[in-house]
Amino acid sequence: MTRLFFLLFPVLAVACGNNTVASGGSSSGSGTSDTTGAPVETRSPNTDYRPAFAGQTRVRGVHTATAWEGRVLSRDLKRPWGIATLPDGRLLITEKGGTFRIAKTDGTLSGAIGGLPPVNASGQGGLLGLAIDPEFASNRTVFWVFSEHLHEGNLTAVARGRLSADESRIEGATVIYRATPAYNGNLHYGGRILVDRQGYLFISTGERSDLVTRPQAQQLNSALGKILHITKDGKPAPGGPFAGRADARPEIWSYGHRNVQGLAFHPVTGDLWENEFGPRGGDELNRIEAGKNYGWPIITYGYEYSGARIGEALTGKAGLEQPVYYWDPVLSPSGMTFYSGAGIGEWKHDLFICGLNSNHIARLVIRDNRVTGEERLLRSEGQRFRDITEGKDGALYAVTDEGRLYRIAKKG
Repeated sequence: MTRLFFLLFPVLAVACGNNTVASGGSSSGSGTSDTTGAPVETRSPNTDYRPAFAGQTRVRGVHTATAWEGRVLSRDLKRPWGIATLPDGRLLITEKGGTFRIAKTDGTLSGAIGGLPPVNASGQGGLLGLAIDPEFASNRTVFWVFSEHLHEGNLTAVARGRLSADESRIEGATVIYRATPAYNGNLHYGGRILVDRQGYLFISTGERSDLVTRPQAQQLNSALGKILHITKDGKPAPGGPFAGRADARPEIWSYGHRNVQGLAFHPVTGDLWENEFGPRGGDELNRIEAGKNYGWPIITYGYEYSGARIGEALTGKAGLEQPVYYWDPVLSPSGMTFYSGAGIGEWKHDLFICGLNSNHIARLVIRDNRVTGEERLLRSEGQRFRDITEGKDGALYAVTDEGRLYRIAKKG
């Protein structure tokens, strides 16, 4: 096939037994990405805003040279939301209704694992992100985020528990943190969780979507629209940027966020990166620094869904952070992970972001904290990709709202 064909059609879908296989790359690829492509986004933007710097949106398209394939391992998950890799290489998955499942890397699924506190699965709520304790091999501890209904409303909660020896249930499930105030709505819970190198937890929350709660993203006495840093017992992690301030919650790490559904650590620098939903246009990728204000709802590259401008229609203001990258039209970003390069060398340290309404996984090449290339993977599958993780075998594993589990790896 010609090189032009690969630039225009980087993803092909073919039938393979009972599974779908989507593939890309050249069968004789050099292992170095082609970086000569036009931007992958060709639609008109929703807004008339201009980027603050070159490369902040619609960077050049890249194309993977290495032959790769995305294989459907299972179609039997029930509204999966989070996926993480266990020490033995199997995958632990959350289902929005309130259960865990374990998947082998051949797609074999366990039964539903219960024992969790009740979740409010209406709207965007349910059992959300999860993280495996680094000491899981000895303590079998898992952390997760879920939407909880209380008398005063719904909120984002964090819990921990132990996977039983027979893997049938979670034992000792305990809620360790609640992102208050509660609100009687079912949107924008955030919901991702990571364990950092010091053993503390990073949690993402949303500002709960509505106009009445939106301003709380800027309020330091609220846990809404924030990235939070807590201990495994749910206390503020030491050394936070707002520790000791009477007007701020000490667990707040950063603020001014809309709805953060993606968190990942860069494998070399250790920097924390996040993605968040914009409104109509303006989905963002940010590199998070302690104490910084990421602008919502004061600045944004999006409009209201009605088409109206937001606030003073600002895309920048002194003291507020610019996104490293943004999408207009939206990617609708959810879970994300940096890739080690263990299986496909040219993907080393690239960022893979699940797209919901966009129905693909975005591969971003990042150099010196700037996005230099973008590729769309598995677009032809027509799935809402919700979360992604790297397996022990060097493959990427992704789940979709429609209940699929994918393995993405070097072909052959």
